[in-house]
Amino acid sequence: MSASADRASVLRWGILGAARINKAAIVDPAALAGHRLRAIAARDRRRAESFAELHGVETVLDSYAAVIDSPEVDAIYNPLPHGLHGPWNLQAIAAGKHVLSEKPFAANAEEAAEVATAARAGEVVVMEAFHYFYHPVAQRMRELLESAELGELHHVETVFTIPAPSPEDLRWSLPLAGGATMDLGCYCLHAQRSMARWADGEPRVLGAGAAVRAGLEQVDEWLTADLRFPSGATGSVRCDMAGERRRATWKIVGSRGEATAMEFVEPHVDDRIVVTTSAGERTERLGRRPTYAYQLEVFTAAVRDGAPVPTDADDAVANMRLIDQCYEAAGLLPRPRTTLDVPTRSAVS
Repeated sequence: MSASADRASVLRWGILGAARINKAAIVDPAALAGHRLRAIAARDRRRAESFAELHGVETVLDSYAAVIDSPEVDAIYNPLPHGLHGPWNLQAIAAGKHVLSEKPFAANAEEAAEVATAARAGEVVVMEAFHYFYHPVAQRMRELLESAELGELHHVETVFTIPAPSPEDLRWSLPLAGGATMDLGCYCLHAQRSMARWADGEPRVLGAGAAVRAGLEQVDEWLTADLRFPSGATGSVRCDMAGERRRATWKIVGSRGEATAMEFVEPHVDDRIVVTTSAGERTERLGRRPTYAYQLEVFTAAVRDGAPVPTDADDAVANMRLIDQCYEAAGLLPRPRTTLDVPTRSAVS
């Protein structure tokens, strides 16, 4: 690759907030790719200044809006609390910026659809950060079905549990679209949906159950859901934000065998897939390169070359729709939208 091509692939990033996930999700992969961390803002400017000094962000600005409006920023990374994804994604799109948004994409499917419409009108790349999808572990799970080694798909099981965050954690906040299904279940449901190609289409919710966190209205501590694909294959989902330990497993069962990804959300921590067929059991290891590095490569190729983005805004709408259906089936409401205290821009035409 020529020096001019190298420069053309460099993106100048604006970061909204000084979230813990920033280092793994954008700082480290951006450094590997040679991108620039151009600007950051946080609710507490001192936190932004500390983050910038530690991680080499070039400029600290006074507000998220200032980061989005900066002519020195090409793309926005949005790791804000769940309820702030949709509103700030809309702001960034209206400013003509590409967006890498943490999941869940919006508070609910209706809001996600508005973001997707704006993205199409603005002709910018908008990607939901389902980093797991781009790692070789997830690719291999799909290949095992594509190759027919496992036969016809019969069942998909996804589980994601973590020990409870502190009571003050914003993931417990209903006004900020909190709950286990939003924070953890979004991964489980997305992995289920990634099987649609081998099951004649997207799954639907047959039934769901949930427990509300003690003392909190409508905020799910855990949720289970049963799904069915058009082919007749079934799915089961469990997410728990107050579990005994972290667990993130993805199992696919076919007519000829089964495969289990032992840590599908962070396969760079545990890259094992255990495959069992009539020939016996084997363990495959798919590599510890971070999921976020693969994700950034896809995002960059989309911005610079128009390459496809599997986890684009339309995919995000479908995932949010399934999340809403799970809540409704469990007797809970889809998450409420969060309103910003900034003027709303018109979408870029």
